[in-house]
Amino acid sequence: LFITAELRIKAESDLDTAISAIQTFCEGMNSEPGCSMAVALQDKDDPRRYIFWERYNNQEAFEQHFNAEHTQTFIQSGLTDLVQAFESKLLTGDK
Repeated sequence: LFITAELRIKAESDLDTAISAIQTFCEGMNSEPGCSMAVALQDKDDPRRYIFWERYNNQEAFEQHFNAEHTQTFIQSGLTDLVQAFESKLLTGDK
């Protein structure tokens, strides 16, 4: 299960504080038992725009992600807005 999410650091949020929170959040995600990858990519032209790439072993692992303390801490910090998110799958020869 692959997740792509676009987040924007709010204009009123301190940029350095928000970047630190994003780094801590990714470290937490990468420690989750069902998460095999979590990276945040910063837009090269807009330092407040981030794309998250996440890979979970299954739907249950993705759902557990939202119960994790680091996820709740990040959400409750209010430093960012979720712009969009979607699930995707690997392109294979299977139909």
